[in-house]
Amino acid sequence: MSTHHAERPVLGVSSCLIGQKVRYDGTAKRDRWIVERLGKYVDYRPVCPEMAIGLGTPRPPIRLVGTPAATRVIGVEDASVDVTDALEGFALNTAATLRDVSGYVFMSKSPSCGMERVKLYNASGQAEKKGVGAYARVLMQALPNLPCEEEGRLNDPVLRENFVNRVFAYRRWQALRSTRLTAQVLIDFHARHKYMVMAHSQAAYQRLGRLLSHLKGVDLERVADAYEAEFMAALQRRAGRKRHVNALQHIQGYLKQRIDAGDKHELSDSIEAYRREEVPLVVPMKLLRHYFRRNPDNYIDRQWYLDPYPESLGLRNAI
Repeated sequence: MSTHHAERPVLGVSSCLIGQKVRYDGTAKRDRWIVERLGKYVDYRPVCPEMAIGLGTPRPPIRLVGTPAATRVIGVEDASVDVTDALEGFALNTAATLRDVSGYVFMSKSPSCGMERVKLYNASGQAEKKGVGAYARVLMQALPNLPCEEEGRLNDPVLRENFVNRVFAYRRWQALRSTRLTAQVLIDFHARHKYMVMAHSQAAYQRLGRLLSHLKGVDLERVADAYEAEFMAALQRRAGRKRHVNALQHIQGYLKQRIDAGDKHELSDSIEAYRREEVPLVVPMKLLRHYFRRNPDNYIDRQWYLDPYPESLGLRNAI
C-alpha cells in the first residue's frame, strides 16, 4: 500500500487549544488529542483573533448579538464596544496568508472562533445557539474548500476520522497544484482517490470523472478549481457503513483470482461483520492490506483509501 506521508500538513488552530493562555479570562483550553496525538503528524499555526485585534488578556467578554443574517460582536459589560469589523477584517487578511494551510481547528462556542451553534443574543437579551463566530465565518467563506472543524466535534470518532482524512487529502491536492498542471496529473490524482471518494459519494465520483473526461484544449486551471470544490465537498460527507462496504467489496474483487476459497470466505466474513457493526472498519482494512501484500496489484497499491493518513493515529479503530 501507499504509505508516503512525508509532507506534514500545516493546520491553523485557535491558540488556546494548544495551551496558549489567550482566553478572555487569561486561561488556555489545551486539547490533549490535538496537541499530543494529531500534533505528532501535523504542524500548527496558532491564531487568536481577539488578541490579534488588540483586546489583550484578561479582557472583558464579548458576545454575538442580533440575528443569523445580521450579527454583531458586542461587549457584554459595555454594549458600546463593537469589534465586528475588526474581527472580520482580520479574518480576511489572515485568509490571504493561509494558502499553504491544509486544515483549521477552531475553538467551539467562541463569539470569534465558533463554527456553529454559538450563543446569539436577540434584542431582548435571550440567547439561542444559532450563531457563528465572526472570525470563523469570514475565514470559512474566504477559504470554502479548507477542511475546518471544532475541537468539541473532534470527540466524535466519525467526525474526527473525516476531518483528518480531508486534511491529508487536501495536502495532496495542494502538492499537485504546486507543480505544473497537466491532464495526466489530474487523471492520476482522480484514479488514486477513486475508492476514497466512492466511500463518501458514488455520484460525486462520477461527477468528478465527467469533469476530467474532455481535457484536450481546455483551461486546466479552471477544471482544477472546479475539481477541488467538488472533491472536497464529497469528502466532507459522512462515509457511512453501506458506502464503505461497497468500496471494500469493489477492492476485494481485485483478489478474485489470487486467493483461495478459504481466504475469500475470511475476507467476505470480515466485511459482513463490519456491515453488521460487529467490528470496526480497521478489521477488513487490515485483512485487505494483508492479502495485497501477499498478492500485489499496482492499481490497488496506489489507492489512498487503504492508507489515507498515518495508521498509528488509530482513527479507523473506532468507526
